[in-house]
Amino acid sequence: MVPVITVLGLTFGGLLAGAPITETVFGLPGVGRYLIDAIRFYDYLTLMGGVLLIALIYVTVNLLVDISYAIIDPRVRY
Repeated sequence: MVPVITVLGLTFGGLLAGAPITETVFGLPGVGRYLIDAIRFYDYLTLMGGVLLIALIYVTVNLLVDISYAIIDPRVRY
């Protein structure tokens, strides 16, 4: 299960990174499109806030993946 959880965590990061591209290409509303519009209109505060939000989500998911290692595999202890 440890490799499966690792791949799921990395896949989630890839989904976050690809959101602006996907939302722009298909014209979907979302955080990615909001960030692209912030880049287009030079709205630096919005851009910094959006990047901070995505980074916090990514770090939180990685923390949850690391904690789940200890729950699933008793040999892994921090």
